[in-house]
Amino acid sequence: MQYLKYTPYLYLILGAAFIYDGIAKWNDPAATPKISLFIGALAIFMFFFRKRFAKKLEDRNKP
Repeated sequence: MQYLKYTPYLYLILGAAFIYDGIAKWNDPAATPKISLFIGALAIFMFFFRKRFAKKLEDRNKP
């Protein structure tokens, strides 16, 4: 279960990639940058949520 320690950082990387994609598509009328920006914001939110949840779980399991 050691990999669960690193999964929030995957959300952070994916969030940055989607936000970059949304900014790159911003001036293209055929593209949909809002979807990319929304997914990026959701991934950033999941990063902070997972970090906080992991800390609560770690504090709960302490003797």
